[in-house]
Amino acid sequence: QVQLVESGGGLVQAGGSLRLSCAASGRTFSRYDMGWFRQAPGKEREFVAAITWSGGRTVVADSVKGRFTISRDNAKYTMYLQMNSLKAEDTAVYYCAAQVATGYDYWGQGTQVTVSS
Repeated sequence: QVQLVESGGGLVQAGGSLRLSCAASGRTFSRYDMGWFRQAPGKEREFVAAITWSGGRTVVADSVKGRFTISRDNAKYTMYLQMNSLKAEDTAVYYCAAQVATGYDYWGQGTQVTVSS
């Protein structure tokens, strides 16, 4: 079983930056493709970014392209989401998830990001 814990959320002004972290338990972290998702109040959970197990390939949603960067440090069992030029519409609970079998099988508890305009 994989346990994921997000951190780094908070309140920031529009145009500011935050870096989210996702710490994973266990030495198997480096085997898994990982992703970030978010859910705003009253909306469906949406994909934000994903990264392969080696970090060699990443993909980000069009809505955050050029502003958000996903990365990982397998030696630290941690994945990151660097968020720059934040907008009010980025306000959401951000979740990290791990692809262990088929699809995203394990999820963190989420961290709140609030962007004030």
